[in-house]
Amino acid sequence: MPDLFRGIAGEYLAADAMHADYERRFAAPDGLDSWKLERRQHFRDPQFASWVAFDRGEWEQALRLMEQERTSLADLERETVARGMDLYRVRVVEEPIAPYLQWELHLLALRAEYGEKIRVIGPEVVVPLESAGALPELLTVGMETVYEFRYDETGTLSGAHRYTDHEIYARCTDFMKALYTVGEDLRSFLARRVAAVDPQGRV
Repeated sequence: MPDLFRGIAGEYLAADAMHADYERRFAAPDGLDSWKLERRQHFRDPQFASWVAFDRGEWEQALRLMEQERTSLADLERETVARGMDLYRVRVVEEPIAPYLQWELHLLALRAEYGEKIRVIGPEVVVPLESAGALPELLTVGMETVYEFRYDETGTLSGAHRYTDHEIYARCTDFMKALYTVGEDLRSFLARRVAAVDPQGRV
C-alpha cells in the first residue's frame, strides 16, 4: 500500500467525538468535494434501525426502514449542491458478495439516487496494494482533514485517527481518485451483479 501517512499517527478521536468533529468541518463553507474509501466486507451499525433489522434476518423490514432515509438524503443533496460540492465513494466488493454487503449496496444505491458518486472496485485492484495490510477506511472533508476509521473486533466503529496535514490529505485524495478512475459505476454493477443475488448472498 502507498505510504499515505508516512509514519504519522494522527490524533485519535473516539466515535462520538469523531462524528461531532466531522459535522463541524463538513458545515464549513469551503465547497470542496469529500472522498470516502470502504474496504472491509462487514460492518456493524447497531444505531441504524435498518441494519438492526437486517442483522435479525428481517430483510423486507430492513429495506422498508432504509426507505425512511430519503428525507435526510434529499436534505444532504440540497446542502451539497448549494455548496458546489460532490460526495465521492469507492467501495471494494469481494466475491461471493457477503450478506452485509448485499444490504449495504442497497443503501448505497439509495445514496446514489441523491447524488453521491459511487464506484465499485474488486479485490484484483486492491490486493496488489495490500502486501503490508488491508487498505484503510478513509474519509476526507474540507481543505485538509482525513479520517482513518478504526473498528473493534466485531466490526463496530470505535473511532478514527484524524489527520490535518495538507500533504497527507493530498496523498489520500489522489489515491482514492486513482481507485475511482478504474471503478465501475455502482448502478451498472448493481444491474449486472447484485440483482442476481438473494438477501443471504447466494447466487
